[in-house]
Amino acid sequence: MGLALPVREAVVLSLFAINAAVIAAALFLMWLLSLYLQDVSIIDLFWGLGFVVIAWTTFTLTAAPESDGTFPSRWLLPLATTIWGLRLSLHLARRNIGHAEDKRYRAMRESIGPQFWWQSLFIVFALQGVIMLIVSLPLQLGIAHPGSGWTAMHFVGLTVWFVGLMFEAVGDWQLAMFRSNPENQGKVCSTGLWRYTRHPNYFGDFCVWWGFFFIAIAHGAHLWTAIGPALMSAFLMKWSGVGLLEKSLKAEKPEYAEYMHRTNTFFPGPPRK
Repeated sequence: MGLALPVREAVVLSLFAINAAVIAAALFLMWLLSLYLQDVSIIDLFWGLGFVVIAWTTFTLTAAPESDGTFPSRWLLPLATTIWGLRLSLHLARRNIGHAEDKRYRAMRESIGPQFWWQSLFIVFALQGVIMLIVSLPLQLGIAHPGSGWTAMHFVGLTVWFVGLMFEAVGDWQLAMFRSNPENQGKVCSTGLWRYTRHPNYFGDFCVWWGFFFIAIAHGAHLWTAIGPALMSAFLMKWSGVGLLEKSLKAEKPEYAEYMHRTNTFFPGPPRK
């Protein structure tokens, strides 16, 4: 006698598999384009859009619960993801298109050598797809199996998401305005939100993903999907965000050490003397 998965678990696994296939196909096409352009930086442009694809694929493939109640998580999550993802991808497109390959990927290309063209499919594109699928777990479960009716947690999640979106969008805009002034070349942006945290855009991204999680668990289910925002938080604060960026900034900008002394690393706070 075989083991049968509960219907709910079977639906989740099937949905996850379909999302994985959709993202794999999209990233494979992005990889082919990167070979033509000889620039794997284009993967960054797909980061926000990939989550939009996952959210709406989930929405499309899962039927609305049969009930007279409302299911706010089901439509709040894809809409909020679309606003965040489109803004981020448009910002990165304006910043990156027309410029050389990002120095992170150039260093990787030079380190690996002639084999980079095919290895990039796995170490850049496939890896990012796996991370995307794990991080998006609150989106997938929250949209596919939403609870009925509004709760206080929906408003908590929306508030955290909105604070994050504002920090990320305003921080990106302030940095772009600072860099557009030729007199600021080589200097450290320490005004606006950058006065209170050295990474307002990363802090904003952190809040956005915890906001998604709070919306997804508004009815107490899917608590285990915290693995998604937890993984994102680790990347932002340690592995590929703050930790990686600050190594290069300290080497490139003499003022940065003093900026680090007076300004919080990640969570906003008043400047220190």
